[in-house]
Amino acid sequence: MKLKLPLPLWSIAIPLVAWLLYLLKPDPVGVFYEILLACSLIGSVMAAVHHAEVVAHRVGEPYGTLVLAIAITIIEVSLIVSLMFSGGSDTATLARDTVFAAVIILLTGIIGMSLLIGGARYREQRFGAHGVSAALVTLTAITVLTLILPNYTTSVPGPVYNKSQLIFVAIISLILYSTFVMVQTVTHRDYFLPADADENKTTHAAPPTVKVSLLSTLLLLTCLGAVVLLAKTLSPEIENAVDKMGAPKSLVGIIVAMVILLPEGSAAIRAAKKNRLQTSLNLALGSALASIGLTIPAVAIVSVVTGFPVTLGIDSKSSFLLLLSLFTVTLSFGTGRTTILQGVVLLVVFAVYLFITIVP
Repeated sequence: MKLKLPLPLWSIAIPLVAWLLYLLKPDPVGVFYEILLACSLIGSVMAAVHHAEVVAHRVGEPYGTLVLAIAITIIEVSLIVSLMFSGGSDTATLARDTVFAAVIILLTGIIGMSLLIGGARYREQRFGAHGVSAALVTLTAITVLTLILPNYTTSVPGPVYNKSQLIFVAIISLILYSTFVMVQTVTHRDYFLPADADENKTTHAAPPTVKVSLLSTLLLLTCLGAVVLLAKTLSPEIENAVDKMGAPKSLVGIIVAMVILLPEGSAAIRAAKKNRLQTSLNLALGSALASIGLTIPAVAIVSVVTGFPVTLGIDSKSSFLLLLSLFTVTLSFGTGRTTILQGVVLLVVFAVYLFITIVP
């Protein structure tokens, strides 16, 4: 007689195996064991996607997209803070590099791939322009205030905020993000709901039971913990590999961001593939907002309390790419419809970002 599990076996087994590998890791960790840890890290990320989607389906849109966004932010903050404590002053730019990479990856890489796949499959996709506009307005304000403005303040030299400025920017970032969440979930919830009939059909699918949802919530937390610990274990090897390549240190932030965003990116691309572009954009833009709107305040608190230095200002080249990405995305979503063209343009900008980072 077959045992019927409430969730796929792989989604239950992988996080448990990941924790087991972490707890039993030898000292020093050999190459083969590092490969096992890397595989379990990727598996845990994919399992986190599955369980977050189960919980998201239970709570419904647009609350469901917040589950993935906040889960990813927890991973990001935990990883950055743990690396800050272990690396000291050498990691002063890690938060900046990771947050900047996350925003660019989401705006150009993940959204670009979603529009490319959706446009190739359905020729044209529609979405609610009001919700996307609200997200982009908020994202533009937060990114400029946290990543570009530090280059032009004069209280202290360099692309950094002094203590009072850092606290002030952390507070306004939280205010902007909290206001967006209130608009998304309470005052203008309809702006973020799927408008197409095809999307409405998917949202009316039977939600999972309370028992399954609670189990997925527990496993989601298990996956997130495994991802943070495994990423912290593997981060020195990532840094060594980047040094051997002769690439800039900012590449570490890109790699960390890509690992962190794998669940969100996979979910967003799959939603676009199913002609659920509104859900896809909710995931991508919501994650970008959560990534910068929650990570910067968290890092600021750590910096103020512990005295760890934090550099937030990006250089002129990165500022140009950030503004180009925001401008291109804003234009792409101006009509409420998208085709394959917008996807290709955004992916080209993403390719330029990766190339210029590796070959500055």
